[in-house]
Amino acid sequence: MRRGDVFAAQRGFTYVAMLFALAMFGIGLAAVGVSWSAATQREREEELIQIGQAYVRAIGDYYAQAPGSVKTYPPTLQDLVEDRRFVGVRRHLRKVYLDPVGKGAQWGLVKAADGGIAGVYSLNEGVPLRRQPLLLPGAAPVMGARYADWKFVYVAAP
Repeated sequence: MRRGDVFAAQRGFTYVAMLFALAMFGIGLAAVGVSWSAATQREREEELIQIGQAYVRAIGDYYAQAPGSVKTYPPTLQDLVEDRRFVGVRRHLRKVYLDPVGKGAQWGLVKAADGGIAGVYSLNEGVPLRRQPLLLPGAAPVMGARYADWKFVYVAAP
């Protein structure tokens, strides 16, 4: 056997080894991507719950602090940021928050009997990771098979 024949038999080994390493690297990245996607969705759901709870609290404060005996719901979300029914401006929210699962989209509004806003909900039709109902103080139970079904609605005490 000549020396050139040994090298000819070993040609292509590095190429096959690199293809195998590249395939393993791709499989690893795919697994990390799925995990990262689920973690991101979980974080956005948690942010949706926190913002929804903030809206329920703000609508409840607006309703409870209405001047006079007639209680009203806010006509717009901006009225939760700047409540001008009083001599000074009252702020029930710091700002009008955008929908975190709707990627910065506007909220759907749940109208009250007086035409004001009783609650908010996401317009995203995606499927949430959370399956069990969410019970928030002062709010109707939050549940549903889609994000659009999660309605954060203030329920006034009788």
